[in-house]
Amino acid sequence: MRTLVINLTRFGDLLQTQPVLAGFKEAGHTTGLLCLQNFRQATGLLRHVDAVYDIPGASLLAALDQSWPRALGGCLAWMDAVRRDFAPQRVVNLTPSLPSRLIARSMNAEAIMGFGLDELGFGTYSTPWAAFLEGSALHRGSSPFNVVDLFRRAAHLGSAGGSFELASPADADAAHVAGMIAAQAGVEHAGLLGLQLGASAPKRQWPSASFAEVASAVWREHRLLPVLLGSKDDRHLAEAFAAATDVPHASLVGETSLPQLAAAVSGLRLLLSNDTGTLHLAAGLGVPVLGLFLSTAQPFDTGPYRPGSCSLEPDMACHPCSFSHECAESWACHGSVTPGAVLHFLGRYLGGGGWPEARGLGVRAWETVVDEHGYLDLRSLTGHGDGERAAWNRVQRTFWRQFLDAAPVELGSEEAPHLPESLKASLRPALDQAGGLLAVLIQQARVLGAVPRPAMRTKFMATWQRLETVFSSHPLLLPLSHLWLRLSQEGATGLDHIQDFAARTASLVAALSAVVSPRS
Repeated sequence: MRTLVINLTRFGDLLQTQPVLAGFKEAGHTTGLLCLQNFRQATGLLRHVDAVYDIPGASLLAALDQSWPRALGGCLAWMDAVRRDFAPQRVVNLTPSLPSRLIARSMNAEAIMGFGLDELGFGTYSTPWAAFLEGSALHRGSSPFNVVDLFRRAAHLGSAGGSFELASPADADAAHVAGMIAAQAGVEHAGLLGLQLGASAPKRQWPSASFAEVASAVWREHRLLPVLLGSKDDRHLAEAFAAATDVPHASLVGETSLPQLAAAVSGLRLLLSNDTGTLHLAAGLGVPVLGLFLSTAQPFDTGPYRPGSCSLEPDMACHPCSFSHECAESWACHGSVTPGAVLHFLGRYLGGGGWPEARGLGVRAWETVVDEHGYLDLRSLTGHGDGERAAWNRVQRTFWRQFLDAAPVELGSEEAPHLPESLKASLRPALDQAGGLLAVLIQQARVLGAVPRPAMRTKFMATWQRLETVFSSHPLLLPLSHLWLRLSQEGATGLDHIQDFAARTASLVAALSAVVSPRS
């Protein structure tokens, strides 16, 4: 079986495709990968890739400025070349954008998994997991699953299997990086401490001065040489770091290719990093990681995919904030995670004691673990496991897994998670209203099937729309709003599909209602 995986996202997301590629290779497939041209170099860091194809986006856009027929012809010629060269029998599209769906459909494969497009141009989903992956991307912070697990399930792979292990760096790259570090440091050391100073946005960056304070203390206590990592856009952060410390260090910021970055990371004793692609690179190379998650970043969905990793986030009621949020506190979360708190965790880990359990440090600390179903999970090190978000995530992980697998939605023999009364009280009205509307909708569907009158059709559509409004009115139900909007309509040439999906949704709403009832 020749399987072409499409992922038209950025560096970190591309690395997180590794378990999907490994899963298909374990099943005996020949695997191809289609990515953006800007990140083709990153595909050399992945294992189990037999062929790579990149989209020449820049040249196609430039051609549009000159002649759209020429640009279209170039695009069609490129797709013809991929079809001829790889001839995929199966396409696994992990990007929900329209261009990605069009490319997937154009491959003329026997099957399209993940995100597709029907003959009328409407988006399709081969599994509810794909729709949930799209919803979690649109409503960041609403998913209780790591994105790696969502990629795997959207590709119809099981929750376990498919290693996240990335390719080992080349010896030549390792030697080159070692030479760069030795030329700058000029001192004896006991190992290397990697520091990823940059992030995708300034609001997600821990201050350079805080990195410097931690690095200085680690140098004096453990003799680990600080090594700064990042792109050329992070050079001002490296300069700020250098101005804030007098300890020896080496800066590779803006000086490495992606293969050389991988070589640098593989030689580290530990990486201290913002939520970036470098963090995922370290996890895939088996390097211990302490991740810092500020503003919109949170470890529940994009934390390091490596058991034993540790993630820190500010212990603030406003964290994580939404992507549209304009902070009135001048990003106080940056200072809430103090160098002292980071040093507490780093010091114990480097001393051989593992990640410590501690409270009162102003942070929420989470250790990455694997749950009994094979999904990545987080274990609180700071007593936040019973907090509102963590407790709600446990509820979601149980019910969403069953719902998306089309299994009966029930708590079973598991003990009901303890949810704060304030959260239960806020959810009850929306769930009660949704439960009533679903019962009405199912009854209306039966009547409409027997007597398809325009008046009943109007009432049916009004109820359907009211349900979407109810789900979208509560921030904790936004994933359900997205799935209701997308999956209740998919393939609905008659009423059977929507009636069946409404019944399944009603079982999910009933299970959630039982958990948030005053007696629970």
